[in-house]
Amino acid sequence: MSQLESLEFQGCRLAYRIDGSGPPLVMIQGVGAYGTVVNPQIELLSKHYTCLSFDNRGIGASQPSGRKLSAEQMSNDVTALIDHQHWDSAHLVGHSFGGLIAMQFAASHKRRVRSLSLLCSFARGADISWLSLNMMRILLRLRFGSRQVRRFAFMELVVPRGHPDLESPALAGRLSAIVGHDIADMPRITGQQLRAMRKADVSPKLGELAGIPSLVINGEHDRIARPELGRAVAAGIPHARYIEIPRAAHAFPVLDPQRCAELLLEHLSVAEDALRRP
Repeated sequence: MSQLESLEFQGCRLAYRIDGSGPPLVMIQGVGAYGTVVNPQIELLSKHYTCLSFDNRGIGASQPSGRKLSAEQMSNDVTALIDHQHWDSAHLVGHSFGGLIAMQFAASHKRRVRSLSLLCSFARGADISWLSLNMMRILLRLRFGSRQVRRFAFMELVVPRGHPDLESPALAGRLSAIVGHDIADMPRITGQQLRAMRKADVSPKLGELAGIPSLVINGEHDRIARPELGRAVAAGIPHARYIEIPRAAHAFPVLDPQRCAELLLEHLSVAEDALRRP
């Protein structure tokens, strides 16, 4: 694991790390997740790419938040980090809200995007506020349950139905290590991140992303980024490729990192080949 570095930008010391070598790639995390902790996707991708991962402003080591959170502000943070590395362009891989931020960046800086990979994502944050009775039950347990109940509720939110380790303390520990904190406790900034996400909407800009090699991956049983939201993103970006993973949910990149990385590496390789053509 590389050493943590930082960049002062608009009232926040953005914490980031660089791993690997090869063409530049930026990994953008979603709500409540640190970006500078051990991540199985970065471990696999960094064998072929120079991976920049970072804590979104206000979370982890990126303190203080400095400015009011918005998708636009968080996209500007990505710009600052890429500029700091003197990269003309980079591949963007975003998970959940991180995918929406990646699309926001791409709409503003199309020529700087080598490819888009959108994992368990959506184009309009308000779309994920749809609540079934079962989802309401999970969210109530997340907010008011004991620590153990909150951990299991979080796993029920991101792990597919019927998973053999759905209530396993070992899986809770694994998820906690990858998001950077105990999944029973959401970071203080999470509420602001959720408000910023709900206000964000890049759906009118999807057509402007024509020409960017784009891969959209959603899980069949994702309670957050429901498959129809991923299909809408892929339909909106001209020539985007959509893959729906059977029996997978929001934690697909964590629970099946090898399969996820294989899909990403295939997509990234095709994008790199296209860039090398005269």
